Amino acid sequence: MAKQKQAEFLKWMGPCLDALRKLGGSGTPQEVSDAIAEELNLPDEKREELTASGIPRFHNQVCWARQYLVWEGYIESSKRGIWKLSLAGAKKQITDEDARKIFLKWVDIYSKKRKAKKQTSTPELVHPEKEETFDETAQSSGNYKEELISILRSLSPRGFEELCLLLLRENGIENLKLTKQGRDGGIDGIGTLRINPVVSFKVLFQCKRYNNKNPIKREQIGDFRNAMMGRAEKGIFITTGYFSSESEREATREGATQIELVDCDKLLEMFEKTELGLRPITSYEIDRQFFEKYMKS
Repeated sequence: MAKQKQAEFLKWMGPCLDALRKLGGSGTPQEVSDAIAEELNLPDEKREELTASGIPRFHNQVCWARQYLVWEGYIESSKRGIWKLSLAGAKKQITDEDARKIFLKWVDIYSKKRKAKKQTSTPELVHPEKEETFDETAQSSGNYKEELISILRSLSPRGFEELCLLLLRENGIENLKLTKQGRDGGIDGIGTLRINPVVSFKVLFQCKRYNNKNPIKREQIGDFRNAMMGRAEKGIFITTGYFSSESEREATREGATQIELVDCDKLLEMFEKTELGLRPITSYEIDRQFFEKYMKS
């Protein structure tokens, strides 16, 4: 079983570089995962499968593959969450055997650093077979994202609705108010999205504090849209979980009222942007490679 998981992790290295080339040399993590899935015709079930901690396994494995490619110099490390090919990566084709060699190389490097007690400023290498969540920010500041989503999932249903209302207000939605509980057919709140001084849209939103390991299904999007019928031009569905591929397609179905989907990851981004309940800190990690050339001169 361990070998099977390891093989799955390794086999995304080559497709990761291919996807970035297809995207023009750079892309967001989700764009890269989507491009790989589309190119390899991965079934929805594969993309939606969750780890024990409730995150999409496929995307998490792609993130681990990317981390090894960063260490190998094929993808540039980004401060803004954008993955970008290096000059070497733009030309590199990686086979399964190449991926295996890269993996073993960096396992050996970090193992030696730990033994020599020189890893005080370098994050410990954790193998994705252990179902660890890959989080670039967690390596330097603690896994606050995991803690935050745990807090959000522990809120009362009404408390989560009130917090979402505040979050939407901080992100520019006006005239917000919550509906009376249990009396509005699944609509939790109403607001106005102002595009400019003369154009605005009425929006309805639903908040789902979701602890279930299964993703939000297409039927739930359909139920929300039915409740919106004739009442607003736009819907917003907010959840602490994730959406299935079918629900994402249903939300943007042509000819139907469009629904914006805010999943766990996007919800955390909104909290980061507004710094609601978060205190920003600055931390640095030493780039030892930068100093090497000065040690030899």
